[in-house]
Amino acid sequence: MRGLHADTGYLLYRLGLRSGQLFNTFLQESGLRLRHYALLRFLATSEGALQRELSTRLGYDPSAIVGLVDDLEKLGFAERRPSPDDRRSRIVVLTQDGRGFLRDTDEAGLRVTNELLGPLDAAQRETLHTLLQQVAEDGLA
Repeated sequence: MRGLHADTGYLLYRLGLRSGQLFNTFLQESGLRLRHYALLRFLATSEGALQRELSTRLGYDPSAIVGLVDDLEKLGFAERRPSPDDRRSRIVVLTQDGRGFLRDTDEAGLRVTNELLGPLDAAQRETLHTLLQQVAEDGLA
């Protein structure tokens, strides 16, 4: 029988948990969690998105998206605006305060990543990142 550390899926799961713990610890002061941060990062790459698109792209339940957007609106980091394509729909957009928050957290995010990937040298980190992108693009699209 193989040990748990011989199982790549288990290792990915454990690293995901550890990464989430580290990010949530660094975000704790702001009152946000990793799910909020992921939503903000996604919005930073778009001109806005429908809530159902956010649900699909981030892999979150639609009801969770509503609560996350509510939280971000309360902080002034995101806002809902009427969709130009369908007046019944609302798009979620990142505000200037949201962009500022992301800029302010860039360094802390790098510290979290550096702590998690501490045992790897720069070339190994680049290889790992490339491989994870490849798997994510295929498996999470």
